[in-house]
Amino acid sequence: MRPYMLSALLALPLPALADPAMECGGTGSQIELRDCLNGDQIRANAALSRALDYAREAAADLDGITGRQSVGPALETAQKSWEAFRDAHCDFVGATFGGGSGTGIAILSCRITLTRDRVEALMDHAG
Repeated sequence: MRPYMLSALLALPLPALADPAMECGGTGSQIELRDCLNGDQIRANAALSRALDYAREAAADLDGITGRQSVGPALETAQKSWEAFRDAHCDFVGATFGGGSGTGIAILSCRITLTRDRVEALMDHAG
């Protein structure tokens, strides 16, 4: 793993074993919980952007070594597919709340969890 990648990984929030909503305390008002989750989602998206940059760099390096242009385009296709999956899956999770007051919180928690997982997967391939 490149040294700058290790320092970037250390700067990422460590995925917790609990649901993101539980990381926000699980107590307090839904407004406070949503604000906390919105902050977590912003940080998860920033980490995703950095991980995607590293994965793109690694893909370009490999394409340069092999003389083919296959890894970069495959990464872009996979990323678009993953984004569609994340959105559809988390909409499904939200739908299971039947329109109740926890719907938005469930969707945010789902998006954060899947985004953290994607960061980890991208960093595995970038290393």
